[in-house]
Amino acid sequence: MTPFAKAAAAVFVGGVVGTAARLALDYVIAHGDAGFPVSTLLINIVGSFALGVLVAGMSPGAPGWLRAGLGPGVLGAFTTFSAVMVSLVSLTASDRLPTALVYLALSVVCGFAAALLGLRLGSRMARRRLGFSNGGSDGNRPDSRRHGDGNGDGASTGGMPA
Repeated sequence: MTPFAKAAAAVFVGGVVGTAARLALDYVIAHGDAGFPVSTLLINIVGSFALGVLVAGMSPGAPGWLRAGLGPGVLGAFTTFSAVMVSLVSLTASDRLPTALVYLALSVVCGFAAALLGLRLGSRMARRRLGFSNGGSDGNRPDSRRHGDGNGDGASTGGMPA
């Protein structure tokens, strides 16, 4: 199977999973056309966070098909810009412009904040996986508690020069 075929299959399977998850949440947190679209708001906030974690935290060595299946596949199908737009149009058509504006503001602000938090968490996870600590002045030194003293040989010299 070619790399493109693997990626396409992963996106297809991921899309089925993401769409099913979104549909399930829409049923659990139902709202009418003119009601406040809580489920869509929550789905897009959670999806923004998850995509941030995925982008920043996934190992660079992860296979392309896995990245495609989780990103555009699962999360692309789970989140939906078009549902936001349809909800805005429905709210506006129901003479609920203030509610539509609140929904739009919450979608943008909360989605941005969730993505930012996801990126930070993913970066932290990646640094830990690679053996970098959060301490130190530059934040990029290997964590000497786990990998020696940072001189590259993996052994600790007890703080003494090597």
